[in-house]
Amino acid sequence: MSEQSPLEDARAGYADALPEYAERVLDVAERIPPGRVMTYGDVAEWLAEGGPRQVGRVMALYGGAVPWWRVVRADGVLLPGHELRALAHYRAEGTPLKQAGRSTEGHLPRLDMRRARWDGDADAEGHI
Repeated sequence: MSEQSPLEDARAGYADALPEYAERVLDVAERIPPGRVMTYGDVAEWLAEGGPRQVGRVMALYGGAVPWWRVVRADGVLLPGHELRALAHYRAEGTPLKQAGRSTEGHLPRLDMRRARWDGDADAEGHI
């Protein structure tokens, strides 16, 4: 199996065909530093356009070409269906996690949103 997903191939081969909003969302995802995250709503707010659902839709359709694991749900729950892949990225990048309680389904940790959340200002050169 190739390291590059079909979505990455799609972005590389059809970058001109992506909607402008999708390109802007993906650009924000690429700016998020390793070990940090932004919520879907944070990305929409940073762009001053769309909302969490629109950002989520872009990430679902085109996010494989960027560090998708850095755009997350506001509650810190790992992306369903991609938990183990995301967790591997979080551990490799040192992203702050909260250990799962015994009652947590699958015993998977959550993101420590208080410590992991990036506001987009620290190393940003400005809004897109």
